Amino acid sequence: MTTIAFETTDLPIIGAPMAGGTTTPELTAAVARAGGFPFVAGGYLTADALAPLIERMRETTENFGVNLFVPAPVPIDRGAFDAFVSALEPVAADHGVAIDPEPVEDDDHYDEKVDHLVDDPVPLVSMTFNIPAAEVVDRLHSVGTQVVATVTTTAEARTAADRGVDALIVQGPRAGGHSGTADPTRDIDDRATSDLVRDVLAEVSLPVAAGGGVDSADAVDELLQAGASAVVVGTLLLRSDEAGTSEAHRAALQSEKFDETRLTRAFTGRPARALVNDFVRKFDPIAVDAYPAVHHLTKSFRAQAKKDDDPQGLHLWAGTGFRGARTGSAETIVKELGAPFARG
Repeated sequence: MTTIAFETTDLPIIGAPMAGGTTTPELTAAVARAGGFPFVAGGYLTADALAPLIERMRETTENFGVNLFVPAPVPIDRGAFDAFVSALEPVAADHGVAIDPEPVEDDDHYDEKVDHLVDDPVPLVSMTFNIPAAEVVDRLHSVGTQVVATVTTTAEARTAADRGVDALIVQGPRAGGHSGTADPTRDIDDRATSDLVRDVLAEVSLPVAAGGGVDSADAVDELLQAGASAVVVGTLLLRSDEAGTSEAHRAALQSEKFDETRLTRAFTGRPARALVNDFVRKFDPIAVDAYPAVHHLTKSFRAQAKKDDDPQGLHLWAGTGFRGARTGSAETIVKELGAPFARG
């Protein structure tokens, strides 16, 4: 079995690629210095915007990955979408925000970014939101790049294996932020990530990394014992010095006012785990399966909430282990988390 890039680091810890500015170049560098495996977050970026982030990563380490969103189109129920718009408009107006009621679709510049990564190869590319086509896997393999697929079910794991990927990232339902599921319309049942890892390994013979609900070294140990060769952490790094997390988000992660998380489509039209706030309580009951249309619809509202330091209108992505997030350098956090499991 081929050794995967994330299996060669000193510590079996992977810094999650948190798109939208949360995973900064400073954060990826800190993860690398600690001996973990860093990911450049390619979501929401053009190929031209992604390129300098990759080059900055090369200045720190030669062993890293780039994460891409794979398009997973879902037909929009225009009636349900319009009803969501009608509910959002008065709330947005109260906050001085104008929203565009027409649904906006895009493919997150996926083809252009794949082309760039073929022209300027990196050690590893991971894919989320859908399983990459075999043709894309082959193109990346042709330039020496390892390909990893994020999976959330055993069926997705089998599909990914059939398409020739080198490894899997098993994402449990307790992970913060967007679910990587290839079917964003499905109901996602709660379960321990370690159980999902065991189920996947019973179906496919590929190296596995795993994440979701990680709140401590004990949680890391549980996933490694289940068969994962590395553990993905994202929420635990949200309060670190190097993360691009907003001040409102940082404060909410430790506030007694926010004491639960929920998978919701309210912010983007795709299931994502967040701290429950007023926006979730109001809009989750009428949320629609319409990513990225809902993402674009609510983007200006969320940007204003960030500007106003208003946690009640912000997408407070967080996994169930959010109380484990702490301040300090991500380098220290990763070292302390992974030290008991150091390789070699």
